[in-house]
Amino acid sequence: MAHPSQLGFQDAASPVMEELLHFHDHALMIVFLISTLVLYIIAAMVTTKLTNKFLLDSQEIEIIWTVLPAIVLILIALPSLRILYLMDEINDPHLTIKAIGHQWYWSYEYTDYEDLGFDSYMVPAQDLAPGQFRLLEADHRMVVPVESPIRVLVTAEDVLHSWAVPSLGIKTDAVPGRLNQTAFITSRPGIFYGQCSEICGANHSFMPIVVESVPLEYFEDWSALLLLDL
Repeated sequence: MAHPSQLGFQDAASPVMEELLHFHDHALMIVFLISTLVLYIIAAMVTTKLTNKFLLDSQEIEIIWTVLPAIVLILIALPSLRILYLMDEINDPHLTIKAIGHQWYWSYEYTDYEDLGFDSYMVPAQDLAPGQFRLLEADHRMVVPVESPIRVLVTAEDVLHSWAVPSLGIKTDAVPGRLNQTAFITSRPGIFYGQCSEICGANHSFMPIVVESVPLEYFEDWSALLLLDL
């Protein structure tokens, strides 16, 4: 998760987020190169008194400054489109979970099971255990098996919400009366935090999302125990 004074992204916990981080670094290097070139040209133009009459009226330089930006745009667009299609790709999910946004909590339904679902509320500050995070901890976590394709159907019951987990590279709007779909694969066990990312009312800041990725055998034990409790 993020920590104070952090400048970069959170550590990637899914293959798609790793691709997004690589694309970010790729695009940032292009921006640095362009910025350096522009600053150099500005400094050269300000400090030198020399002029070149052939440079001021040249077909070659016009071709160069037209073709180079087109090449740069292609270098940015092709990886971007690739990741865009990867984010929409859903192949044979092992588990489907329906996330429903309410004012101001989340409900989760494991649709592959007959009757497995629960509400997830934020843990109040006075009830936090040592090591838990204020405004980010939920009383019931969304537990998923590690390294398994997970499909999430996102909707809302009342107003617009947004189901977002930055370390997984996921942000999907929850719209009343509509099902939006996203998918992810957790590449390692862990607990990943997110929050509603669409202003949804007075307690918008108090509906966290907690995804816990565990090995498959632990997930099976957890689901069996939860079904017994229900």
